[in-house]
Amino acid sequence: MTVATLGPAGTVSHELAAALFGNDIELLPTIRSIIKRVAAGGAKGLVPIENSEAGGVGETLQGLMEFDVSITGEAYMPVRHHLAARGDPARLPVIYAHPQTHEQCSVLLDSLGVEVVHTSSNAASAMAMQRDEHAGAVVSETAARIYGLPIAVRDVQNSRDNTTRFVEISAVPREIAGCTKCSLLVDPELDRVGLLADILGVFARRGINLTRIESRPSRRGMGKYLFFIDMEIAEGWREAKEELKTMTAVRELGCYTRMEVPGI
Repeated sequence: MTVATLGPAGTVSHELAAALFGNDIELLPTIRSIIKRVAAGGAKGLVPIENSEAGGVGETLQGLMEFDVSITGEAYMPVRHHLAARGDPARLPVIYAHPQTHEQCSVLLDSLGVEVVHTSSNAASAMAMQRDEHAGAVVSETAARIYGLPIAVRDVQNSRDNTTRFVEISAVPREIAGCTKCSLLVDPELDRVGLLADILGVFARRGINLTRIESRPSRRGMGKYLFFIDMEIAEGWREAKEELKTMTAVRELGCYTRMEVPGI
């Protein structure tokens, strides 16, 4: 089946999709368009959901809230960023970078004192620099090679352990057999004292490990939030899920396991 992921050619998403799924890849311009495509059927998707430096990817979280898709796998991608430039990086008039890339490389970029213009992807940054002979860009090694850009400074990410977690999404949930983790979207429609403690207690009493919990604005007004929860599958996880449904609205986002990335 075709796998939709973020383009143009040379994005980290594209590099990971090729490693996992081969050549049957459809490159789309935005994460929202990927999730919408998957919800319509006929394709799987691969989207970034969080980064070890910059946190949750808002466009992915919003898409999971809006569209009826399921998470069917996850993969971890070590991410190295490089500053491409044709001259002295400190003398550049502008550097192109994706917003998450900017955050992941903020130490170096802030020290240069150069204007940073945001783009839709690392590959889009490379294309923007390709069109502007005086500009620089923060890109992957793959993007620099595809678009013929010289790398001036390597490994400009803030952390040497910089990693992005991706999720595979599908219009059809995966079977539980073999899964190691499940994701939930919790919507506490009515706020009350102790609600979050009660939600967490459902898992704590059963000794179920939560690998991630993140709040996201519900868009129903200030101070009203949804919660994304990832839990490890362990004894009592089904009972925990059902108890949670008695106190708040819960949408099951899917159960899955980690996909090993060949050569990475």
